[in-house]
Amino acid sequence: MSRFRVDLRSDTVSTPSPEMRTAMAEAEVGDAWYGDDPTANRLQELAAERLGKEAALYVPTGTMANQIALALHVGTSGHLVACSAASHVATTEVMTSAVLSGIAFRTADPGPRGWIDADQARGLLEPDTYYDVEVVDVLSLENTLGGAGGRVMPVEELRAARKVADEAGVPVHLDGARLFNAAAAADVDASEIAREADTVMFCVSKGLGAPIGSLLCGPAALMPEARRLCILFGGAWRQSGITAAAGIVALQNGPARLHEDHERARRLAEGVAERLPGSVDLAQVETNMVFVDTEAAGLDLLETVGRLETLGVGVTHGAGKVRMVTHVDVSDDGVTIALDAWAFVAAR
Repeated sequence: MSRFRVDLRSDTVSTPSPEMRTAMAEAEVGDAWYGDDPTANRLQELAAERLGKEAALYVPTGTMANQIALALHVGTSGHLVACSAASHVATTEVMTSAVLSGIAFRTADPGPRGWIDADQARGLLEPDTYYDVEVVDVLSLENTLGGAGGRVMPVEELRAARKVADEAGVPVHLDGARLFNAAAAADVDASEIAREADTVMFCVSKGLGAPIGSLLCGPAALMPEARRLCILFGGAWRQSGITAAAGIVALQNGPARLHEDHERARRLAEGVAERLPGSVDLAQVETNMVFVDTEAAGLDLLETVGRLETLGVGVTHGAGKVRMVTHVDVSDDGVTIALDAWAFVAAR
């Protein structure tokens, strides 16, 4: 049982639904190392179909899915990935890329919007004609943009960046950990976003509510090497159908309810902004994330996190701000509990 009355630390803390637990208990399984787990294979087929890709690979984590994709595209150790300086692959995963694949990054500052535009992408992909030592092998994009508060990179921006990459002869990878949140907020099908990338990863363990796993989707020709890299990186599942069964339920049922998380995040953001004026940029609240600038309100960041926890509200922090994430286990009453706690903190 959670120690919090409402846990807003991440959408990864949600617990499996009764339907998921039943599916897991009854799952038909095999050995995913050999590729013969029927439930995992069904999840992979469903994921590829939903995103309009030829094939998919079920792996334990989003980081692993990203790392497999980058290794697939980066042909030689010491080559570069072009991306936003705020992207997950260039921040949280940067050491992982260096250790596993000898990958380095060429980055651009996206500013408060979170994404790099076509002009920035063009600059990042410019060949090094003078020294002839820097080689960019892939453009990596992200949607939603976690470092920018869960903002959505518009499809037209994705399309423009993809055109630049095509002109440079460079593939595009999309870190779509919360891809379905982006699709729900933009009111488009997830496949419309995925169409602008050669490979796409998304998590079933975030907004969609499953307990474990992410999917890497892309061309069928890349999947044998993707499977090899998964094993090389320590991701050789055995009876992965047990958790894949929950992933199937999440992928079938999860996307339709994501707007509820977004509405609760908006209510949470507006409520905190009312109690602590100037602390929340409401323009950035597009999906299920809310960032609170406690310093702007004269509150110490870590002290605020601790006080909220003593009041039964789980939060975390990043980029100098309190971060809250709504998810399937956060109800309207949970938002009320959180806002009451913020009111108490604000009164200090």
